[in-house]
Amino acid sequence: MFHAPEVPALRLVCFPYAGGNSSAFRLMARELPPHVEVLSVQYPGRLDRHEEPPVPTIEDLADGVVRDLAAYDGPPAPLVLLGHSMGGLVAFEAARRLAPAALVVSGRAGPTVTGPARPRPLDDDTILALVRRLDGPGTRALDHPDLLELALPSLRADFHAVQDYAYRPAAPLDCPATVLTGTADPHVTEADARAWARETTGAFTLDALEGGHFFLHDDPKAYAAAVARALDGLTPGADADAETPPAPATTRP
Repeated sequence: MFHAPEVPALRLVCFPYAGGNSSAFRLMARELPPHVEVLSVQYPGRLDRHEEPPVPTIEDLADGVVRDLAAYDGPPAPLVLLGHSMGGLVAFEAARRLAPAALVVSGRAGPTVTGPARPRPLDDDTILALVRRLDGPGTRALDHPDLLELALPSLRADFHAVQDYAYRPAAPLDCPATVLTGTADPHVTEADARAWARETTGAFTLDALEGGHFFLHDDPKAYAAAVARALDGLTPGADADAETPPAPATTRP
C-alpha cells in the first residue's frame, strides 16, 4: 500500500545504498513536509522480494524504476530523485531517463570519479571488509553466519554492480542538483562530491553534514532538513509547517 498526501506537491523517489532496502529512508520521511509524497525503492533480492534474483547492473536497476514509475497511478506531481551511496548512481541513471524536477545525491562521489583499484570481481572477504569499514546499519549482524548467508547475495550483487558501472558521456541534466556529504565520510571527499556539478546545467549545491558515510542514519532529522532545503522552492506556496507525513511507500524496479 502506498501512503501519500491526497494531492502531493512533490513526489520524492528514494534509492537505497548497497545492501539496503526500502526502509532506509523511513525516519527521514517522517520529518519531511506533508506535501511531499515519499516513495522508497525496494531492489530485487531483499525483504518482500527476497525470492527474486538481484539485478546485476546499475542501468538495469534504473530501467526497472523507470518502468515502475510509468505504471504508477498516483496523481501527477513534479518528480525528485534521491539516492544514497550506490543509490546515488541509480538515481542519476534514472534522472537521465526521466528528466526530474531535481536530483539529490548523498554519500556518493561524482560518476566520473575513479575509485581505488580493487580485485575484479570483488571477493566476499573484500566486500565484507568494505562494509565493516563504512560501519553501516546491520554491520554487526554480518558476524552471525545465518544472517550473513541471507545478506551476502544482495551485497555481492550491489557491490559488483557499482564496480562494473561505466560512466557514459551524455548531455548533462538541466535540473537543480544537490549533493549531501558527511564530514567524516572515509569514502567521499569534498572534491569527489563536487564532481557532480559537471552533470547538470542547473543550480548545484553542496551541503556538508556531520557524520560518516551513513550520516543519513547518524542524524535523520538533520538529513531530512537538508533534503527539505533541496526541495525548497520547487513548490511555491506549499505549507512546510503542517503535520508530519507518513512513512515512505515502496516501489519495485
